[in-house]
Amino acid sequence: MSRKPLTDKSGEVRELTREDIRAMRPAAEVLPPELLAVLPKRKPGQRGAQRAPVKKKISLRVDAEVLAYYRATGPGWQSRVNETLKKAALGKSSRKGRAAKCSNS
Repeated sequence: MSRKPLTDKSGEVRELTREDIRAMRPAAEVLPPELLAVLPKRKPGQRGAQRAPVKKKISLRVDAEVLAYYRATGPGWQSRVNETLKKAALGKSSRKGRAAKCSNS
């Protein structure tokens, strides 16, 4: 029995069937050696290298009312606190130099 193509004329990929999955072969069997050589060598399920975090983890004490306000805004409240702090620290030209000095220490 011939299998259906994985994509239709418009390029949409159809859902894979059990037959499609069974017919799949390891990359080492089907790719040219040049391409296989540049692919990352990972074990099945292993993640790639972690990107360097752009934010620093800290402990910060705030008033209970402030915490309640931001938590009540729902998921993503910590990012909103960060945005508010960033605007306060960098938004005023007279404080830019001071914020830069503080971040270097």
